Order: sequence, then structure tokens, then C-alpha cells
Amino acid sequence: MARGDKDKYTQEQKRKAEHIEQSYEDKGLPKDKAEARAWATVNKQSGGGDKQGGSGSKTSSTDKKAARSDSAKRAAKSREGHPRNSSASLESQTKESLLKEARSKDIKGRSTMTKAELIEALRKHG
Repeated sequence: MARGDKDKYTQEQKRKAEHIEQSYEDKGLPKDKAEARAWATVNKQSGGGDKQGGSGSKTSSTDKKAARSDSAKRAAKSREGHPRNSSASLESQTKESLLKEARSKDIKGRSTMTKAELIEALRKHG
């Protein structure tokens, strides 16, 4: 086999590499070069082996369904002209975006405020 351990690849990736390797051999390439090119192609197409992805935790189908439903409801409300509750998401915003929001609401003294002070001022202003 070509360099490296192929245990981390999926069965589909291994089958694809074998098929590509056979194709190169049929074109007259030596076995070692055909194998190297086949694995290079598989790596380029799928990003290599050992691709678990994510945090390793699975989201249940009911949680996914609920998340889609919540997202759709929020989107519908936004289309109807009801903005999302920005006070709940103020902590997740950057200081720059908070400053921009404070500027649009004409909050005085905003340039010298800390992020926490900006959040407090925006909540008070409504």
C-alpha cells in the first residue's frame, strides 16, 4: 500500500480509491504510482481519512425538528415586521455592534462605556 495507514478511511473511500487505482492501471501506470494517485484523488475529494466531524455528540431528530420549527417561526415573525428580542442577545454581540446600536438610539456617553455599560444602557433605553 501507499504511505500511511488506511484504517482511518471509510469503506466508501477505500472502494473509490480501488476503483481509481484500477482505472490508472488500465491506462498503463505502474501499480505504485496508480495507488498514490488514487489516494491523492480520494484525499482531495473527501479531505482524507478519520473524518468524524462535529463534537461527537448527535442531535436527536426531535431536537432538530424543534430547532427548525423555532427558526421558521422567528423568520416568519421577522417577515411580519416583528424584530427578534435583541435584549436577550446583547451579550453575544461585539462591542462594535453594541456601539452601532447605541449610536442609532442616540445614547449619550456611549464612546466611553464598557461593553457591560453599553448592554445596560441599551436595555434601559428599550
